[in-house]
Amino acid sequence: MTFHCVVLDDYQGAAPTMADWSPLAGQVEMRTLREHLTDPDKLVAELADCEIVVVMRERTPFDADLLRRLPRLRLLVTTGMRNASIDLAAAQAQGVTVCGTASSSTPPVELTWALLLGLARHLTVENRALREGGPWQSTVGQDLNGRTLGLLGLGKIGTRVASVATAFGMEVLAWSENLTAQRAADAGVQLADSKEDLLRRSDFVSVHLVLSDRTRGLLGEPELRAMRPHAHLVNTSRAAIVDRTALVRALREGWIAGAGLDVFDTEPLPADDPLRSLPNVLATPHLGYVTERNYRTFYTEAVEDIAAFLAGTPVRRLTGA
Repeated sequence: MTFHCVVLDDYQGAAPTMADWSPLAGQVEMRTLREHLTDPDKLVAELADCEIVVVMRERTPFDADLLRRLPRLRLLVTTGMRNASIDLAAAQAQGVTVCGTASSSTPPVELTWALLLGLARHLTVENRALREGGPWQSTVGQDLNGRTLGLLGLGKIGTRVASVATAFGMEVLAWSENLTAQRAADAGVQLADSKEDLLRRSDFVSVHLVLSDRTRGLLGEPELRAMRPHAHLVNTSRAAIVDRTALVRALREGWIAGAGLDVFDTEPLPADDPLRSLPNVLATPHLGYVTERNYRTFYTEAVEDIAAFLAGTPVRRLTGA
C-alpha cells in the first residue's frame, strides 16, 4: 500500500529540499501545498486521499469537525512539540496518531532583536530613503544602553532575550502571573511589581508568553495607555495576547511610539489590513521560527515520525495528557 502525504502551508517550498525523504520511497507519495487554504471545503477536498498530513506550527487548525471529515487520516505530524490548534482528544478518539518535532528557541530570540533594533534605529525609514534618493539622515535613533526592557514572560525565549539586553547595557524587568523573584534573579533581571508596573517603567516591551485563557487579551486599551508615549511594543509570541483593535488605536493615536510585530490574528495578513501601512509598525510575516536550521530539524524529524509510524513504533507522540 502506498500512503499519501501532504505537507501543508509550505510557503517557500522548503519541505522537499530541507530533508532527505528517500527513506520513505516506495511507501509514501508526498506533495506540498504552498498556499494557505482557509476554506474548509477546499482543504477537505485537498486532503481527502491522505493518510498522512504534515502541518507547519499552528497555521492550519485541525479541530474535531475537520478531523471527522478526513476519515482516511491516520497520522498528523506537527512541527514543534506543542500545537494548540490541534484537537488532540478528537484525534485520539478518531484513531489519528499525532507526532511532533524538535524546535529551537533561538530563531525567535534573534528576530525579536531584529525588530527591536529596527524600531530603535528607524531602519526601514532610513533604508527606504537611501534607496529612493530621499534625505540623508532624517531620524534620530533611540539608545538601548541605559534604557529599560520589559519582558512579559521569562521562559526559555524570554530568558535568552534578557541576556542580550544585558549585553546592550539595558535594565531588564520581567513579569508573568507565576514568575517569582528568585526565578527573575536567576535570569539576571528584576521582577516587576505588577504587569502595570512593568508597562509604566519600560522603554521597550516584548511579549514572550504562551497563549492561554489567562493571556488572551492580556494587553488591551488600559495596558497600552499605561505605556510610555515613546515606548515600543514587540510581539513575536501570539497575536491574540494583544487586543488588535486597541493596538491599532494606540498606534494611530500615539499612545505608544510604535510596534514590531511578527504574529497576526489572521495569517496571511489581509492586503487591506492597517497594520500593513501604519508608518510606526515594523512587521514581518511570522518569520520567528523560519530559519534553515529549524526547517531542517522540522522536516528531518517529520520524515522520522512518518517512518516510525509506518514501522508501528510512533515517536514523539502528542497525547494532550
